[in-house]
Amino acid sequence: MTEDRHSTQRRRLLHGGMALAGAALLPRHQVASAAIVTAEGDRPLMAQGIQFGDMTLGNTMLWSRADRPARLVAEYAFDEAFTRPVRRVGPHALETTDFTARMDLTGLPADRTVYVRAWFESLANSRATSEPVQGRFRTPALQRSVRFVWGGDTAGQGWGINPSFGGMRIYEQMRRVQPDFFLHSGDTIYADGPIQETVTAENGQTWSNLVTPQVAKVAETLDEYRGRYRYNLLDENMRRFNAEVPQIWQWDDHEVTNNWSASKNLAADSRYTVKDVPLLIARGSRAFMEYAPMRPYGAAELERVYRHIPYGPLLDVFVVDMRSYRGPNGTNLEATDGDASRFLGAEQLAWLKDGLRRSRATWKVIAADMPIGLNVGDGRDANGHARWEAIANGNDGQARGRELEIAGVLRAIKQMAVRNVVWLTADVHYCAAHQYDPSRAAFTDFDPFWEFVAGPLNAGTFGPNTLDGTFGPRVDFQKAPPAGQANLSPYARMQFFGEVNIDAASRTFTVAFKDLDGQQIYSRTLVPA
Repeated sequence: MTEDRHSTQRRRLLHGGMALAGAALLPRHQVASAAIVTAEGDRPLMAQGIQFGDMTLGNTMLWSRADRPARLVAEYAFDEAFTRPVRRVGPHALETTDFTARMDLTGLPADRTVYVRAWFESLANSRATSEPVQGRFRTPALQRSVRFVWGGDTAGQGWGINPSFGGMRIYEQMRRVQPDFFLHSGDTIYADGPIQETVTAENGQTWSNLVTPQVAKVAETLDEYRGRYRYNLLDENMRRFNAEVPQIWQWDDHEVTNNWSASKNLAADSRYTVKDVPLLIARGSRAFMEYAPMRPYGAAELERVYRHIPYGPLLDVFVVDMRSYRGPNGTNLEATDGDASRFLGAEQLAWLKDGLRRSRATWKVIAADMPIGLNVGDGRDANGHARWEAIANGNDGQARGRELEIAGVLRAIKQMAVRNVVWLTADVHYCAAHQYDPSRAAFTDFDPFWEFVAGPLNAGTFGPNTLDGTFGPRVDFQKAPPAGQANLSPYARMQFFGEVNIDAASRTFTVAFKDLDGQQIYSRTLVPA
């Protein structure tokens, strides 16, 4: 009888029981009253809450989703009572975007807490409106310390939302540090990782997941890709986090399928009936663009992910895309640049170098979706040669293959005398701090720099990976599973996020790693040159 009741509750949760969850982010007395409607069933629902993203001086993106054709409307003010609110009418939410909508909140003053309430108006009845969802964020400042968090890897390896564990608890820990923004370093979903109701974790423990039809198999249809994002937003921790912390998203491979590149072949993967990888890329990209709270680049390249996020005089964030322009995953040992060694691509490389040269911010963060000096393999090719997924190639000698592009970036940074460049990334499912120095390297034409690796946020824990010596990396810190253990569940409490604090007075850049319980396990302070 208990199990039947539990199953019934789960079905209700997944088929509408969370319809008003977004409106419950704040106490009801803080939520605006909706217009009077003729029938409750006429009102749109906002089950996925709201998100903020790509915040800069004066502008912040607002994202939400309805459950039917509707129009997004929002108000913002500078006090909780919403005195003299500014009202903005946003775009229509239709089937073509899975009823998602986003609009740019513009003209925002610096260093202010902005209170936002958003709702949808039904297109069938303009008086039928959703219950409003409320959130808040703080705008960048010209003179204020900056705090942000970063990480990657959400709902991976079958470790999804476990209500008895408290859901994706790390999102609540990140919210509690009250960051100015969050940088999601990729693998925002795991389209290639089915989520089952129960999974056996380490020590024989049972992990129990919420499951929806779209996550029970690998994603192939557009609805299944979209359903992965909807699934993550079932988590109360994530929705609460989204309503308070603006985000900067980038993507990696699992938004489509594992380790995808031009050489990806699904012929032997029986889980897929759709073997057309470019078609899967198109569907995965479409869903990512619909659900990411990011500012569209424009008609010149509608699906462009790499972009510059200026965050005042202390910080510039350069979000790179190491997935969309790469050549095929191969041996990665080419001696000269070409299609086979392409990783960022010529246009993105020129953009990055020029942006770094122009930057006047004290610190320049390169937000990368993959680490530089860690060997990340992708099996072997038909001839038995090692195939590589990331930049490194297992060869400690001079730069070859994809390392050639990185060598060019590092050389340009030195030649242009660009100071205080830090690389932040995720991908490998453990946390680490790497210091790169030409005195240890085979390629030496660069200035020393740091790379910090965070994650996973809610996925299996792996590692550590071996180092490639081409750019002279040294491990300053790492925390990964003990030898012989892999794919540890969140039960093992080896889920990690990174936190950065830039002090306005000293301009120091302090990096910390924190675990699932919010405990700090590492810290390193960098002094600006």
